[in-house]
Amino acid sequence: MADIKTDDGGAKKGKPKKINLRVDFTPMVDMNMLLITFFMFCTTLSKPQVMNLVMPTKENNVNVENRTKADESKTVTLLLAGDNVVYYYLGKPDYENYASLIKTNYDPDGLRAILVERNAEVVRQMIELRSQKQQNKISEEEFRIRSKEIRDAKGGQVVVIKPTDESNYKNLVDVLDEMQICSIGLYAIVDLTEGDKFLIDNYLQEGALSANAAKSN
Repeated sequence: MADIKTDDGGAKKGKPKKINLRVDFTPMVDMNMLLITFFMFCTTLSKPQVMNLVMPTKENNVNVENRTKADESKTVTLLLAGDNVVYYYLGKPDYENYASLIKTNYDPDGLRAILVERNAEVVRQMIELRSQKQQNKISEEEFRIRSKEIRDAKGGQVVVIKPTDESNYKNLVDVLDEMQICSIGLYAIVDLTEGDKFLIDNYLQEGALSANAAKSN
């Protein structure tokens, strides 16, 4: 702590007393160490948030294209635009009808509601499977195997994701999150085509563009 020593020996009359002040900081060091230890144990250290993204290979792209052609009724194509806007169309693009392109967003009642509705049977099975896992009726390994079988079952929903130049990284991450939430087993990220750009431009201009321009691309 602090020690105050006074030395008045030999002090002349009328002069102030000489005071020697010594401060001991040893207890402060001990207290700092205790505080550091406390915060190390009680504070949650920030961890980097990462996402495992497996990009399709050339062979997988061929499989996706073949599956898309075979199951057009189960295919949704997402066009990620700017300002958190998502355009989508079902099956083949219809260049004659601009209203075939539908506008939505990333809210739970937007894109998620659409995917859940179209993938309702798989979502139902996944909910039931998660319930069994929570009740310890199945093991973690069995849950992983069966969930993969449910997601990859023939006739499931196929999603094709096409980001535009106006979209950002967060939009892509949000869409990939929705793939997991909505139990989409087959999806692929592919390049935007000139026909897709036409669909967006034609939608914004309410069908004023000529469909022949898109067909020629």
